[in-house]
Amino acid sequence: MCGIVGYIGKRDVAPLLLEGLQRLEYRGYDSAGIVVTTPKSAGLKMVKAKGRVRDLEAKVPARFKGTTGIAHTRWATHGAPSDVNAHPHMSADNTVAVVHNGIIDNAAELRKKLEADGVEFLSETDTEVLTHLIARSQQEKLEDKVRDALRVIEGTYGIAVLHADFPDRIVVARNGSPVVLGIGEKEMFVASDIAALVTHTRQIVTLDDGEMATLKADDFRTYTTEGTRTTAEPTTVEWEAASYDMGGHDTYMHKEIHEQADAVDRVLRGRIDDRFSTVHLGGLNLDAREARKIRRVKILGCGTSYHAGMIGAQMIEELARIPADAEPASEFRYRNAVVDPDTLYVAVSQSGETYDVLAAVQELKRKGARVLGVVNVVGSAIAREADGGMYVHAGPEVCVVSTKCFTNTTVAFALLALHLGRTRDLSVRDGKRMIEGLRKLPGQISEILEQEDEIKKLAAEYAEARSMLFIGRVRGYPVAREASLKLKEVSYIHAEAYPASELKHGPLALIEPALPTVAIVPDDDLLEKNRAALEEIKARSGKILAVAHQEQEKADQTIVVPKNEDELDPILMGIPLQLLAYHTALALGRDIDKPRNLAKSVTVE
Repeated sequence: MCGIVGYIGKRDVAPLLLEGLQRLEYRGYDSAGIVVTTPKSAGLKMVKAKGRVRDLEAKVPARFKGTTGIAHTRWATHGAPSDVNAHPHMSADNTVAVVHNGIIDNAAELRKKLEADGVEFLSETDTEVLTHLIARSQQEKLEDKVRDALRVIEGTYGIAVLHADFPDRIVVARNGSPVVLGIGEKEMFVASDIAALVTHTRQIVTLDDGEMATLKADDFRTYTTEGTRTTAEPTTVEWEAASYDMGGHDTYMHKEIHEQADAVDRVLRGRIDDRFSTVHLGGLNLDAREARKIRRVKILGCGTSYHAGMIGAQMIEELARIPADAEPASEFRYRNAVVDPDTLYVAVSQSGETYDVLAAVQELKRKGARVLGVVNVVGSAIAREADGGMYVHAGPEVCVVSTKCFTNTTVAFALLALHLGRTRDLSVRDGKRMIEGLRKLPGQISEILEQEDEIKKLAAEYAEARSMLFIGRVRGYPVAREASLKLKEVSYIHAEAYPASELKHGPLALIEPALPTVAIVPDDDLLEKNRAALEEIKARSGKILAVAHQEQEKADQTIVVPKNEDELDPILMGIPLQLLAYHTALALGRDIDKPRNLAKSVTVE
């Protein structure tokens, strides 16, 4: 994996593809490459480079002309980052070029067979296997050559294929990794993410798993991998190209942290029903009678989405009084879980394409479960697979480290919890209380962001730490987990999150002056319990930074955040810790938008 972009039309293709790669670089960035051709050319021209897109751009010659091409920016899965392992991969006779996201599970077996037939491999990648399979197919049409190769492939893929003998087309296919077509005026685009397309068109077609497409300059057609024609209706993307610009900020992470007040306003807009003290969530496709039959809610996500699900599960239990829990989708898939017909499953993914979450959804659907999707990207795979769901309307999030999408997802869960609660036994009074709290969120987020200068000073002090401990109880624990993840992702400081109640069961052994503790201390019914945990740390000479609704006497410093309703406080308490992670990373000179070893949308297992 990670980023694919392709074009066929009349324009000079290399600058266009390089621009597209720049927009996709947040998805993966250890190497990149480009292949171009023209309708009258006798072959394919390729340039590849280890490093960032700018390194590739420096290697592309001035006379690298063409009107058709495919390009890729890579996040390594098979083989270390290098010029040779970079995509595209070319066949030995220079007739076939392939870019690929995903993992071919039986690549080693296929590689041995091809080597036994005399094929010499240049790279360590699984993708090169696919290139040689297409080149060796005896089929006459390019589409059939690609289909032949895919028949023997096991695993996931999003691919785009060029062939020197068929310079009038690009053939693409999808199985578990996103492929999006962009419809232009006598030109066609393909990408793994709409970010590469919105500069040129907002008319898109998203392929389903098991679907292929042939792109020509003035037309496209879609069909299954078995050859049956499918009907694809273009949809209009709501995000504009300007949404992907930095907007005067130094990094996307900084911009996206500061967009959160507006983003939360968007997720609330049009959904609040004051008359009945509830919310409208028509996309759930779940009527009141069906909602009342739910006996359990299981939330599945990975990373930040999992943490948002933990907060969501607590809100659902508190407001709707339905047993709820969250679990990593990557673990759920493999533990042969009991699928209960009375359980509502909720799949959470910023991209809507996270492979572990998507695979869990597909397994649940196969077993007859009802699945809702909570995603940010309209038309994404999880949105299409689920029975219903909610869009979180955070807008494009470019930084690898998720901030505004996490916050909007937690707000979306607050809406779901309120909806389920009012369908069941939550009173009108409590419904009004929650609505008032939701409406306060954008303004309170703005208040927190006004403390950035003070948080920046704290970050400079804590940047010297080699490790940090994050603690919280009940509502505070998921906040601690997410804050810990943010710090380690973007600053590379080791961080660990623990329930504050578990300190005395082991972690107190770590406490010393060199190990700072960040404590989440909401002003709720556990306030005194949390203060007791601070006492335990202080008694062992530990340094404490508290995030609280009032100054904490035992803390060395306190970041004070505005008080909302108890159930909604976790949404606000994580935001100053996003700023802490950001400014810590800035103080350490980290590459904030593109942390090492990470990719934005994890579409491989």
